[in-house]
Amino acid sequence: MHRVKRSDVPLQEMWDLTDLFESHAAWEAELDAIRAALPSVTKYHGQLAEGAEGLAACLEAREALQIRMNRVASYATFRLSTDSLEPNHQADAARVATLDTECSTKTAFIQSEVLALPDGTVESWIAGDATLHAFRHTLRNWLEKRPYRLTAEVESALLGLSQTLSAPQRIYTLSKGADMRFDQALDKDGQAHPVHDGGSQLSPDPILRRNAYASFTQGLRAYRTTYAATFATEVEKNVTLAKMRGYDSATQMLLHPHKVEESVYHSIHDVIRTELAPHMRRYQRMRQRLLGLDKMLYCDLTVQLPDGPTVTYEQGRMWILDALQVLGEEYHEIIRRAFTERWIDRSDNLGKRSGAFCNTVYGVHSYVFMTWENHTRAVFTLAHELGHAGHLSLAAKYQKQSNSRPPMSFIESPSTMNELLLAQHLLKQSDDKRMRRSVIAGLMGTYHHNFVNHLLEGELQRRMYQIAEKRTPITEQTLTRVKGEILAEFWGDTVEIDEGAALTWMRQPHYYMGLYPYTYALGLSISTAAAQAIESQGEPAIKRWIDVLKAGGTKTPAELAGMAGADITNPDVIRSAVAYVGTLVDAFEATLDEYRDKPAVQGGEG
Repeated sequence: MHRVKRSDVPLQEMWDLTDLFESHAAWEAELDAIRAALPSVTKYHGQLAEGAEGLAACLEAREALQIRMNRVASYATFRLSTDSLEPNHQADAARVATLDTECSTKTAFIQSEVLALPDGTVESWIAGDATLHAFRHTLRNWLEKRPYRLTAEVESALLGLSQTLSAPQRIYTLSKGADMRFDQALDKDGQAHPVHDGGSQLSPDPILRRNAYASFTQGLRAYRTTYAATFATEVEKNVTLAKMRGYDSATQMLLHPHKVEESVYHSIHDVIRTELAPHMRRYQRMRQRLLGLDKMLYCDLTVQLPDGPTVTYEQGRMWILDALQVLGEEYHEIIRRAFTERWIDRSDNLGKRSGAFCNTVYGVHSYVFMTWENHTRAVFTLAHELGHAGHLSLAAKYQKQSNSRPPMSFIESPSTMNELLLAQHLLKQSDDKRMRRSVIAGLMGTYHHNFVNHLLEGELQRRMYQIAEKRTPITEQTLTRVKGEILAEFWGDTVEIDEGAALTWMRQPHYYMGLYPYTYALGLSISTAAAQAIESQGEPAIKRWIDVLKAGGTKTPAELAGMAGADITNPDVIRSAVAYVGTLVDAFEATLDEYRDKPAVQGGEG
């Protein structure tokens, strides 16, 4: 399929950025206004020890500035995400980054002065001042980091270097989005198709799919030394910062803001990698028969089934709206607005980055980014991102900006909850085996995405940080070898782990986002337990879940999960989710009567 220019995308397929700024000129004016407003915060420099009232006023001013900064940053990010080929978008993103660094550097005194107060002072002020009490979570988070704080001068210098320290992610993102090119791939009829990060690689035509996969692998190969350098730099940065701050390891430092114990982090990797593998191997062997393939390559793992229904965007919209009615009118209204007020960007255009995300701009609304394909899996992806929108919209409504975002380790629970509710709804609507098979495959895609793709990404991170802590260099050869080993351990002889599979460490930006990958698996474990409670208990479980969403960042992940009925410190929560995957595989197998004797066909390069 030919990818159009951004300027040729129909309006209804694009999000509406005028809710952020009426024009680019208005955005530029706000950049200047934010810089001019910095003294509203910096005027408190050196005065925070004087009392609770001054600290509260300073934090209020800081939060107001952060809300404005988030708005201008989101505008630039959204434009760059949808068209990274436009030089002005790249320049605007750089301008925002510069301003953000300036704001962060000039307001860094707040944390330093708070942490310099005598022990017990902040706690007593919180107890006695209503305005300051609203910032208690921010202040307590700062106090928890007190043992790892450096001098005020060093902290200020590190903030000033924030653009430099984020360079690995920036270089990777710009290079992958704007520079990388791939040869066209031929389909079974000899027709040439463009290749990018998706599209032809998911084609139902095995000849085109595998040729596109080979083309994409060839394109990645040309950048493997560069991306190994950005990966290694990111890891080395975190190892060095952890040692500077006095953490036992980079892993401990990166988990600190997640508020998750290292035992939970390691447990989720160990349990899922070993106990999920038999279920996923069995499932992929069934898919191989359905797809009529002689063998399974990495590019075959998530391709849509051959008899899956075509699902238009309008049909997917109705499915999602119907499925999410169970969560009540307040939540449902948020999802309706997302569809009617153009919160969603679903086009497929040149320069648009791969993947999907949701960014909720405090005081405005959520923005959902994806590329729509007419199949069931796309409906699950959209439901997932709308789960973020519903969650963070409710949190923004009921919490201050500084309290609205939960720790990263919980963030994927509300998104995957929507996927589970979608599947529950659709399975109740139909006894047709073809439809049920498609829905179960869609839900299995959710577990593959979170429990396999991202969890195995997390396993690569886990091993690379162990290597780096020993001061062993991380090279392209190391990354490719270890990624191949991880995949081979999980898939056994079910999937052929070739060079393209081993190079998948080059395909994800998550490696530049701390220890983000494992959070997908933790979030899905929590939402699996909560969704099963909603199905069995009804209204009481629904109320608990909505209360969880409204709580935002006012509780720890363990507390939020506990409200939803899941004890994340107990590995049985993870094991229960893995066991549920086994029941899905059983249900999938029950739909396969007409495929039992289907012979395999050859699928290879044309």
